[in-house]
Amino acid sequence: MADYGTTAESSTAGPSTRSSSPPPNKASSQSIRSQRSARSSESTPLLARRDSEDQEPSSPLSSATSSLLRSINGSTASKQSSRRWPSFIALLLLCTFTITIMLLGFFVPEVMEEYAMQAKDFELTSISLPEFTAGGAKARIQGVFRLDAGKVHKKYVRDIGIIGTWVAGAVESKESTVEVSLPEYGGIILGTAVVPPIVVNLRNGRRTEVDFLADLTPGDVGGIRKVADDWVSGRLGQLRVLGEANVRLKSGIFSLGSQAISQSLVFAGDEIPKMPAFNITKLNFHEAELPNGKGMAADVSIWVKNDYPISVSVPPLGFGILVDNCSPDQPHIMVADSLTNALSIHPKSDVNLNVTGNIRRFPHKLVSECPGSGKSPLDSFIKSYIHGDDSTIYVQGSDSPSVDTPKWLSELMSSITVPVPFRGHTFDKLIRNFSLTDVHFGLPDPWAAPGSPESDPMISANIKALINLPQEMNFPVDVDRVRAKANVFYKGDKLGRLDLHKWQAANSTRVPAHGNDSPALLVESHITDAPLIITNDDVFSDIVQKLLFGGKPVMLSLKAEVDVEMETTLGTLTVRDIPAEGDVPVKPIMTGDGGLTGFSPKIGNLTILESSPDGLTIQALVNFTNPTSYSATVPYADIKLLTNGTMLGHITARNLTIVSGNNTNLLVQAEWEPFIAGGAQGKSIGRELLSQYISGYNTTISLRTHKGTLPSQPALGKALSGFTITIPTPRMHSPKPPTDGDGPETPPEEDSGKPHFIQEATMHLFSSTANFVLLSPLSKTTLYITKINATAFYKQDDVGKIEYELPFAVPPGASTTPRLPVDWSLGSVGYEALRKAIGGELKLSARAEVGIRIGRYDVGVWFRGGGIGAKVRL
Repeated sequence: MADYGTTAESSTAGPSTRSSSPPPNKASSQSIRSQRSARSSESTPLLARRDSEDQEPSSPLSSATSSLLRSINGSTASKQSSRRWPSFIALLLLCTFTITIMLLGFFVPEVMEEYAMQAKDFELTSISLPEFTAGGAKARIQGVFRLDAGKVHKKYVRDIGIIGTWVAGAVESKESTVEVSLPEYGGIILGTAVVPPIVVNLRNGRRTEVDFLADLTPGDVGGIRKVADDWVSGRLGQLRVLGEANVRLKSGIFSLGSQAISQSLVFAGDEIPKMPAFNITKLNFHEAELPNGKGMAADVSIWVKNDYPISVSVPPLGFGILVDNCSPDQPHIMVADSLTNALSIHPKSDVNLNVTGNIRRFPHKLVSECPGSGKSPLDSFIKSYIHGDDSTIYVQGSDSPSVDTPKWLSELMSSITVPVPFRGHTFDKLIRNFSLTDVHFGLPDPWAAPGSPESDPMISANIKALINLPQEMNFPVDVDRVRAKANVFYKGDKLGRLDLHKWQAANSTRVPAHGNDSPALLVESHITDAPLIITNDDVFSDIVQKLLFGGKPVMLSLKAEVDVEMETTLGTLTVRDIPAEGDVPVKPIMTGDGGLTGFSPKIGNLTILESSPDGLTIQALVNFTNPTSYSATVPYADIKLLTNGTMLGHITARNLTIVSGNNTNLLVQAEWEPFIAGGAQGKSIGRELLSQYISGYNTTISLRTHKGTLPSQPALGKALSGFTITIPTPRMHSPKPPTDGDGPETPPEEDSGKPHFIQEATMHLFSSTANFVLLSPLSKTTLYITKINATAFYKQDDVGKIEYELPFAVPPGASTTPRLPVDWSLGSVGYEALRKAIGGELKLSARAEVGIRIGRYDVGVWFRGGGIGAKVRL
C-alpha cells in the first residue's frame, strides 16, 4: 500500500516535456519536477468551475503563458545560430499544448464542467478514524478515482472532455480546508476537514488509488445534536449537505489558480442511514460490589450489524441508561450507568460489544405509582418485557472514565439521546405451577345487594406458586407479598374470576435445579375470603351438578396475572402481571349414584318456637359428616322440606360453619306449614307423616334446594335445584328403623324394643279406666291431647275402647296421662285374656285417632302401635 498522502496510477500520466534550449540537464530536471508525487481527493470535480464564481482580474494561467512565450522569443533571437530541429519541435508541441489548455480551460469551461460532473467516478473503499484528538479526529480516506467518458450523454461534450483531459493528463490540488454545513438547519457547521495535497489522473478510464489522512474538527455541537435528535426520532425525511472549499489546482507546470468548489448532496428516503440492526445475545443480572455499597450489575453482550466501509478506533465511553417516565412529556428516568472498553470497528464487519451496566439504587420516580394508573414506570417496563412486548430504553452519553477520551467527544455524546428498541422476552411458563389447597368456600351474605362484593361467594385457601427463575436472574430474592387476578375456567369456558387484589403475606423457598428443570422459587401464601365472581351461570350450574352427581373430580383451570413483591439488593421490587396457569382439581361431593357417602345426618332436640293455625316453627340441632375436603360458611340458606315429592314447609339455616369431617349441633329452623306449602294434598300428606312418625314407623323427609336457597346467588340455587337429600325423621331416642316389616295399616304385633309414642299402659278392670306413659318428641314444649278415639287389641281381638274429648297435657319426655275411661269388650277373647292377666302384664296393640294441639296449631293424627306392655290391675 502506498504511504499516506501518495497516489498510484494504473498507467503513466503521459510523455515528459523537454526544453528546446541547452543545457540538456536543465530540461531533464524540469521533466522530473513535472512528475511530482501528489495526493488525491474525493472532492468533485477538480477542473470544474462555474461562470458565476468570482475570478481574479488576471488569471494565473494567462500570466504564466505570456511569461513563458516572452522567454522563448528572447531565447530564439539570441541563439538562432545554434537552433536544433528536435528542440524546435519540442517547443512547437509545448506551445500547442499551452494553446489547447487555454482554449479548453478558458473558452469552453461549461463543457468541461459538464464533462467532469458526468464522467467522475469515485469508489470509496474505506473510511477509518484511527485516532481521536483533543481538537477532533484523524480520518483516513481510501478509494479509487477515475473519469468514465461512457457516462457522458452528449457526444460533443464527451469528445471535448476526452481531448481536454488527455492534454491535461493529471491535476494536483494543494492543501485545502473543506467546510461541511446544513443549509436547512440555519447553515450550522457540521465540521471542517483539512485535506492534504492530492493528484489524480484525468485521462479517460485511468484509475487513481487515493489514500490520505485528513484532520477533522467538529462544528456546532448544538446543531449536531438537533440533527441527531431528528434522525433518531424519525423526523429526518430529507437532509441536504453542502461542502465548500477553495482549492488551488495545478496541472503539470501550469498553475490553474484557486478554485471555489461548492458541492451539494441531498439524502432522502433509503439514502439516509438507518439505525443498524442489533441483537442482545446475552443478558445477566447479578449482585455487585460498588463504591457506595452493594448494587446490581448487568452484563450485556450486543451484536451489531455493520454494512459500512468504516473503520473506527473507539476510545472507552460512558453511557447512561434511561427509561420512560409516567408520561411522554416528562423527562426520562436514569436507571443505570454503563461503560464500554476500547473498541475497534472494521469495515463491513459485524461488531460484538460487551457492556457492563451498574444500578446503584432505584430512583424514587422509577418506583412511584403514576397518577391514575396504579403502576410505576418500572412496573410498566417489566410487564412489557416479561410479556414479550418491545419497549424502549434510551442511551445517552456521559463522562468517560478514561483520560484517553477527548472532552469534546464526551460533550457531543452527552448531548445526544438515542432511543433503542428493547426486545421483550417471552418466558415460557414463568410460573411452572399454580394451585390452591385447603379450599374453604364461603357463601355470600343473603341480604347483600346484587352485584356488591358481599353478594359473591368467597374462597379461603393456600396458594402455592412454583416460579421458574430466568437464566438472566442471578441474584437472591425473597418474596414478601403476592396478589393476583385469576380467571377460572371449566372445559375452556370461563366460569368467573377470583379477586385476589389484596396483598397477601407470603414466604419463598429456593428450589435447586433438578434434571431438566431449572432452579425455581416456591412461593406460598394464604388467602382469606377472596371473592369468586361468577360470570357464567350456566357453567356454574354444570360444575355444581358434576360435583353433586357426577361422582368424579371436576378439573378447573386458572389463568392468572400474579403480582410479586420481593426484597432485593436495590430495595423492594414489585413485578406485576406475571402470567400464570394452573389446575385446581375439585373432589366430588357426592358419589355417582346421587347419594352422599358417609353423610349420616341426624336431627334432634326439637323445640317449638312459634305456632299458628297453619303450622309450627321448629328449631332443631343437626349432626352430620362432611365427607369432602372442603369447608364452607353459610350466612343464610333456605331449603324446601318435602315428603314423597310434596312440599310441607321449608328449613332455614343462618351463620353455619361447615368443616370437613364431623359437624355437630348445627342449629337450623324449620317452618312446618303443610297446607300453605302443599295445599290440601300437603295437609293430607303432612297428617300421614306425623301419624307414621308417632307410630314409630320408618319415616323420612327430603330436603331440596331451589333457586331462592341463596337469595343473593340465584345461579347457585338454580344449580342446586336438583339436589335432594333424604334423611330419616328424628326419633325420640334415635331408634333404628323398624324391622318388623309392618306397613302403616298393619301395626307391629310384637314389641321391637324401640320407643314409640305410647311407651306402656296400665289397665284398671274394676274402675274401667286406663292410663298411659307417653313419650313426647319435643324437648321443651308441652303438647296437648285434645281427643282420643282408640281401640286396644290382643292378637286381633278387641280388648276395649277409649273415647275421650277432654284435653290433657303431654309435657316433654315421658309422662303419665290421667286415667281415661275404657269401654271393655266383655265376653270377647281379648277381654278374657286381659282378665286372666290380672296382676301381670300383657302385650297389646292399639289403633287410635288422636287430636293434638301445639300452641295454636291443631292437627288430627292416627296411631298404630304394637308390643305395648300393658299392666293389668283390678
